[in-house]
Amino acid sequence: MLIMSGFAIAEKSSSEPAAVVEPAKKPAAETPPEKEDDDVAAEEAEAKEAAVARPVSSAPVQVYGWREIVLIEGLKKEMTAKLDTGALTSSIHAEEAALFERDGKKWVRFIVTDPRTKNSPRVRLEAPLTRMARIKEPGGKSETRHVVKLNFKIGERKLRGDFTLNNRHNMLAPVLIGRTMLKELGWVDPNRTNLADEKIMR
Repeated sequence: MLIMSGFAIAEKSSSEPAAVVEPAKKPAAETPPEKEDDDVAAEEAEAKEAAVARPVSSAPVQVYGWREIVLIEGLKKEMTAKLDTGALTSSIHAEEAALFERDGKKWVRFIVTDPRTKNSPRVRLEAPLTRMARIKEPGGKSETRHVVKLNFKIGERKLRGDFTLNNRHNMLAPVLIGRTMLKELGWVDPNRTNLADEKIMR
């Protein structure tokens, strides 16, 4: 089964993530107010909206596999990403996340690495904070996580979107691309992987 969504290429903005070697220590900015299980509420609202029938576009759409290679801006090494229509928001494995303030706005400093790869590089990134999300885990426990804006490349497509900073140590891929970004990307074929460079159109 193919999952359909539309196109859009995000433009770069001045508040893009940047890799830094030794960031200067600054006092952490005040944490924004949290919304209890806001991702759960957003998913319920999206499900109701998706139930309304819409006309299907005849424009060609690129097909991607359920697993692809992505390059996060600020990193030199590509990472494996799972394209998951069961998740609303994208996420990335991140460690040592800390809030700070830049030009009066809240940013997050964190380390990106692939926990499943031996001797994987550890790169410190800084990215603008979108919000603080309280996510409900499968066991029923809620956790608060930072959500940041990141630029990334998949195949020849360049996009920008929200990523939850998460501990993905026990996951199959350090990066997950959720439905919000898949709507901008294209179709997902759950039977195949690594189709981005093949440029298959449907």
